Amino acid sequence: MSQICSGNSRKPYFSRAKSNTAMQLSNRVSVLLRFAIFLFFLLFFACDKNDIPARILIFSKTEGFRHDCIPTATAALRKLCADNGIAVDTSEESEIFTEKNLKRYNAVVFLNTTGDVLNPAQEAEFERYIQAGGGFVGIHSATDTEYGWTWFGGLVGGYFNGHPDQQTATLHVKDHDHPATKHLGDTWTRWDEWYNFKNLNPNVNVLLTIDESTYQGGTNGANHPMSWYHEYDGGRAFYTALGHTKESYAEKEFLQHLLGGIQYAIGKKKRLNYSACRTPEQPDPTRFVKTVFAEDLTEPMQFGMFPDGRILLIERRGAIKLIDPRAGILKIVHKLPVWSEEEDGLMGLAIDPNWEKNHWIYLYYSPPGEEAVNQISRFVFEN
Repeated sequence: MSQICSGNSRKPYFSRAKSNTAMQLSNRVSVLLRFAIFLFFLLFFACDKNDIPARILIFSKTEGFRHDCIPTATAALRKLCADNGIAVDTSEESEIFTEKNLKRYNAVVFLNTTGDVLNPAQEAEFERYIQAGGGFVGIHSATDTEYGWTWFGGLVGGYFNGHPDQQTATLHVKDHDHPATKHLGDTWTRWDEWYNFKNLNPNVNVLLTIDESTYQGGTNGANHPMSWYHEYDGGRAFYTALGHTKESYAEKEFLQHLLGGIQYAIGKKKRLNYSACRTPEQPDPTRFVKTVFAEDLTEPMQFGMFPDGRILLIERRGAIKLIDPRAGILKIVHKLPVWSEEEDGLMGLAIDPNWEKNHWIYLYYSPPGEEAVNQISRFVFEN
């Protein structure tokens, strides 16, 4: 009996030993698992910041003059970036300017763009991209782009103001530390098309100036910048006026100049921070419903809305039309005699703020006569 009892008394001892061993093993597994997770995130973020190649978008849409060097320049930039570990996408479609697309890029290059290339919604998206920390590179006619967009003028640094014929000129290097110019000597003589500028941003850091005594046609004087960089509205911007000719994109020194500018715009590849944006986010266009109230109008000039929702619309040749959106009815309520030669006629309309009581409307028009005379008259509009 004592042996049985003794045997039974040992049973819990072995059970506790197994339990302690299992617990120790579990703790070790837990520690190893936590260390593995920590190591994973450490490597993940390290790779995300340093090992994943930078990516840029080369945008070359034109609504004005089209440079024939664009295909050559695009191919040269693709190779230049590939040789230096930078991924490249190219596009001439402005629809790519959305937050979803732009946040893929460390910098956006405007390669010889011209004219009004972005609509207001796309402009707002690009502003937000820069404000979030994105980079910008403008090449040559990027300054011949978006004259009506003041924010862009500040970003690119100035606007194109004509040029003389292509010729050789000498550039002076103002900064030997910047990656876009550190490979150059004190001067750089080359052939290109040399831009003059207007509305220059005084807050940029100038990299190159052109010596107007070495060529014909300069209009900016002794301080005539040709390349610059600056931080702007949360982002980084680089511009060079060089790059009109196809031959430019085979020049070793010019390509190194572009590479340095691109590398500056890319910076440290920080994640974009859209919470820093000041420009409001644009609403999704699919959230809007378009309802057509009137079609086939003849030179419509202006419209006004009554408090009850009806719309009064005028046409240049004198027609005054009333639209009832709820009933879907459009009718001509009056034909005002006007002098409608050249650009005259019925030109303007205003509904009195107190219309519900006085029923006044105001028309700006040219009455019939031997010559155009513009006048504003008040009318009673009711029933």
